[in-house]
Amino acid sequence: MRIDIITIFPQMFEGPFSHSIVKRAVDKKRVEIFLHDLRDHTTDKHRSVDDYAYGGGAGMVMMIEPVDRCISILKAKHNYDDVIYLSPDGNLLNQPMANRLSLSKNLILLCGHYKGIDERIRKQLITKEVSIGNYVLSGGELAAAVLTDCIVRLLPGVLSDETSALSDSFQNNLVSPPVYTRPRNYKGYEVPEILLSGNDKKIDEWRHEQAVKRTEERRPGMLKDQ
Repeated sequence: MRIDIITIFPQMFEGPFSHSIVKRAVDKKRVEIFLHDLRDHTTDKHRSVDDYAYGGGAGMVMMIEPVDRCISILKAKHNYDDVIYLSPDGNLLNQPMANRLSLSKNLILLCGHYKGIDERIRKQLITKEVSIGNYVLSGGELAAAVLTDCIVRLLPGVLSDETSALSDSFQNNLVSPPVYTRPRNYKGYEVPEILLSGNDKKIDEWRHEQAVKRTEERRPGMLKDQ
């Protein structure tokens, strides 16, 4: 998979992409991630990529020209499954969406800033809009990092245990059940006996029951969608 991220703050990705699962995926050549500084694609001598909004109002707007130029250069070299804009009012990111996007070959992620992007970008250049939650961030970089992590960890060969991602929360419309590790007893707090029984069938049944119970308590709306 190839992921191209268009941003005005490429340095923000150094931390998230230099450690843990994403770094492992890059090292294993399961994914290639390229950062593109949008300011490199403006003809403005001050490297500006924003301007005042027509009609007035507070906040600056990202201009279409540098975005179009950057995307055009990328599309001239590669075919992309989607050009994704990270936006608070986009489709809410969930596990099924991450599953679908993980099957893509090439993706472009556009990180917004300021008051937003020129609407013509959204209508003419963007194929999908994604939000990571019903709140506003100062820019799309953190959202792009979250989306990238969600996708990359699902790629074959990235996780050391291939079945791990299949048991993640939300994969089957349930949150994950409780998990335990050593010691068996800590200050009087015991590990449930069923997990020590060695009976895989009973353990699977217990885990499913616990997942359903926890979902009912914490995310009841998920059960209504089944």
